[in-house]
Amino acid sequence: MNFIFATPEQATTGTLVVPVFKDDLSALSGLSSEVQIKALIEQEQISTKAGVVTPFFNTEQSLVLVGAGKREKFSENELLKLVQSLAVALKESQTQVSLLVDVLVPAKRDIDWTLTQITQQWLSSLYSYDITKSEKAPATKTELLAFVTTNANDAAVTLGQAIANGMNVTKELGDLPSNICTPTYLAEFAAKLAEQHNEFEIEVLEESDMEALGMGSFLSVSKGSDEAAKLIVLQYQGGKANEAPHVLVGKGLTFDSGGISLKPGAGMEEMKYDMGGAAAVLGTMHTLSELKPALNVVAIIAAAENMPSARASKPGDVVTSMSGKTIEIINTDAEGRLVLADALTYAERFNPASVVDIATLTGAVIVGLGVHPTAVYANDDSLSNELLAAGNESWDRGWPMPLWDDYAAEITSPFADLRNTGSIARAGGSITAAMFLKAFAEKYTWAHLDIAGTAWQGSKGSTGRPVPMLTQYLLAKQAK
Repeated sequence: MNFIFATPEQATTGTLVVPVFKDDLSALSGLSSEVQIKALIEQEQISTKAGVVTPFFNTEQSLVLVGAGKREKFSENELLKLVQSLAVALKESQTQVSLLVDVLVPAKRDIDWTLTQITQQWLSSLYSYDITKSEKAPATKTELLAFVTTNANDAAVTLGQAIANGMNVTKELGDLPSNICTPTYLAEFAAKLAEQHNEFEIEVLEESDMEALGMGSFLSVSKGSDEAAKLIVLQYQGGKANEAPHVLVGKGLTFDSGGISLKPGAGMEEMKYDMGGAAAVLGTMHTLSELKPALNVVAIIAAAENMPSARASKPGDVVTSMSGKTIEIINTDAEGRLVLADALTYAERFNPASVVDIATLTGAVIVGLGVHPTAVYANDDSLSNELLAAGNESWDRGWPMPLWDDYAAEITSPFADLRNTGSIARAGGSITAAMFLKAFAEKYTWAHLDIAGTAWQGSKGSTGRPVPMLTQYLLAKQAK
């Protein structure tokens, strides 16, 4: 799909999309059908409700009206709803679309932000999973979207395209079933990305390599599965050779049965999404491959399956992590933090400028925050603020969470240095999980994103989050 800019005079071919507000119909000015359309709106035959798409045929030019609600209430969310509705409504019928953009800038935002968001949301809305279906989704007919505006900015559109492409990579990886998307599959995907772009280098650590490094915490998770675990290290070199990299660590549990602490059967099929952190990291790296920012980034993906078997770890087992810290495994279903513990220790060798881990870590975060914000934990207030600001700028928002010393006692064990779950049942589960990870991130500036509520949403599947937040965060680092 191509994007261009056009003036109102140039937007004479294809379908013209005109936003209409309940209390502002100025976008209709100059249209030959202006009076007729206003009459139909007054008669409520054309809706101004946000996101409602109405084709209008009695005109010299193909025309589509899209409701935008009340002008004073036109927010970021209203814009995204409008764009998503348009993309879906027009994708199978219109080849060329022109969109009046200047009237769609939300309060406190500018035209560049709006162009990026429209591009991103349009392309990400076109994603449709069909890899394992015998009948494929119809090809999108929309080939061209012209932004009708007096404020052209190619860079804003390029950013939106790159983020959308990364989100769609994340969605597809998340939606794939676990018999296809295995740890090996993730490693092969990362290897292909490295083959296609000179800025990337890849190394994949096998279980024997991890054993030699003393990654007893990581290997305690994969030992119950016939699928071999992988520690995937994908490096992007866009900055100076001696410039400290920013490290992204993704939890890649391609299936989580819970292990010996077996999950209930109902809904277990959704545990293919437990590699949402890994998918988001790979999606972000895909976005970087298009934008080519001037900074260094290292992606570390801890990929494994958590399965019950005669070899699987048992509640009460004690394992030794790469850091030397010992861990009592209270619940084998708290496995994500076990693979991340060794991945975070491995990150030390890069002398990182910052480390952010991304993980579908706890169901508790959904109880606490729902499905709208990503939980943001950090051992440094500046890093927390940077991620929150990036989330607000990209409209992929986060919410700050506490890492108080008060919670440390809840992950202490009489039999090891740490226990892998909190000692108070059902209390602050997302926080105690983050406290556990903090113990393995003491040598650098670190943040943890718990995306269990935002990475996927039931039957709708993978969301592609938090690729926008991570991209904006890294681009802001480049600007510094």
